[in-house]
Amino acid sequence: MTLKGSCHCGATRFEIDFMPKSATRCTCTFCTKRGALWIYCEPGQFRLETPIGNARRYSPTTPENKHYFCPECGCTTFSDNPDYSMFKEGGDESAFDPARRHISVNLWALDDLEATSIPVEVVDGRNLW
Repeated sequence: MTLKGSCHCGATRFEIDFMPKSATRCTCTFCTKRGALWIYCEPGQFRLETPIGNARRYSPTTPENKHYFCPECGCTTFSDNPDYSMFKEGGDESAFDPARRHISVNLWALDDLEATSIPVEVVDGRNLW
């Protein structure tokens, strides 16, 4: 299944090849100020349909965290980050590989999906990072 997403003005458009089963509401200051609900996928499940130059990157803490938004309408669209899931799942932190990436997509930016139908898990990012 392919779902389409975009910013409000359409300058940044993308597709994802999966149906989200849940979303994350992170309580860190970045996520709460952006108002994002995140869904996660492998890089091969995400396709940017517009040039990357149509989006702007914000990396507030470290350069490997690449958060993108539309410079025209301001909408948060997606992020390209290391896969931090092992920290959440209590995995072996010594096995962390920053080259292993995942894409975070703002659930609210999906055009073809009723976002309120997706269950939301809260992650205490304000105190974890």
